[in-house]
Amino acid sequence: SINGKCFDWLLISRRSCFRAGVRYYVRGIDSEGHAANFVETEQIVHYKGSKASFVQTRGSIPFFWSQRPNLKYKPKPQISKSVNHMDGFQRHFDSQIISYGKQMIVNLVNQKGSEKPLEQTFSKMVNSMANGMVSRYVAFDFHKECSRMRWDRLQILMDQLADQQDE
Repeated sequence: SINGKCFDWLLISRRSCFRAGVRYYVRGIDSEGHAANFVETEQIVHYKGSKASFVQTRGSIPFFWSQRPNLKYKPKPQISKSVNHMDGFQRHFDSQIISYGKQMIVNLVNQKGSEKPLEQTFSKMVNSMANGMVSRYVAFDFHKECSRMRWDRLQILMDQLADQQDE
């Protein structure tokens, strides 16, 4: 209840059965474009017979890469050099657009260090895709911006996404 108005608020997460696995062991996509550890989260608001829904998805960066566990705390990601990344990448986003419509992409990986090549490759691939159904790509270095429990800094990201989110 907010301001005396009662409504139902539902939050549902659905994990894909494709490419599920343990962190570091399953990364990237397969040839069909299924992203590792893909999750769809839907927020549904029901008020006086009216319903509204907002769907957000998350998954591994959708190209061919791996991050094999070793004795280091955080193993270095390896981008595959022997495959055509655009085929699986395009399949991934074609599927996303068919299922959910227009896309806004938010990348939360580190923009320096060992994850920098992942961000650079992802950005380059999104820009080369030239699909009008992908409205925006935003890279937000989550660990840098929100280090030391500075969750208030998420407002920077929210401000960047506000116009498209309202749309």
